[in-house]
Amino acid sequence: MFPDSLQTRLHRSGVVAVLIIEDADDAVPLVRALFQGGVDAIELTLRTPTALESLARIRREMPEILLGAGTILTPRQAAEAREAGADFGVAPGLNPRVVDEANRIGLPFAPGVCTPTDIELAVEKGCHALKLFPSEQSGGLPYLRAVAAPFAHLGVRFIPLGGITPGNAPVYLREPSVLALGGSWLAPRDLIKEKAWPSLTALASEASALVRQARIS
Repeated sequence: MFPDSLQTRLHRSGVVAVLIIEDADDAVPLVRALFQGGVDAIELTLRTPTALESLARIRREMPEILLGAGTILTPRQAAEAREAGADFGVAPGLNPRVVDEANRIGLPFAPGVCTPTDIELAVEKGCHALKLFPSEQSGGLPYLRAVAAPFAHLGVRFIPLGGITPGNAPVYLREPSVLALGGSWLAPRDLIKEKAWPSLTALASEASALVRQARIS
């Protein structure tokens, strides 16, 4: 469900910017601002009427971006995200029908998990890259270590999201079971609304520096 080449690129990126875009005209300027700051992986959530159009615009104009679609809740959304050009899909939970559809259409997919049972069900479906959600609210890094341990020999790795901040990101990034972090702090909706692209580039630059520092420490 998640090729090694894609996992390698995600791990190299370190942080995946989680975006909610209300106006499709903001999509490319926003992603370009993040890219200028060194963030080359995004998860554009399917929570707005403009999300699919935004995905398609980003795919056309910024092919160098690792483009993910998030909040995929139905099989139809999985197919629509793939058609719009998504490189991978993510969900907050584990819906077997969505996983099956993603597998059928060749969309690398990371379902959301929170418990050992969730992880077992995901592994049974062939998923080894999983979104841990909500991470901090579930117990943070100590919980991740505990829940990941029984599955480490299977190559299961996690993308934690929920409560991740620049303050706690470094310890997550150094954890062997962490593939990358979901960075919802990278694109505050007020800054997008204000079209404050330099401020967003600055946030991306700070996140990129955190990744570099964590990986060498």
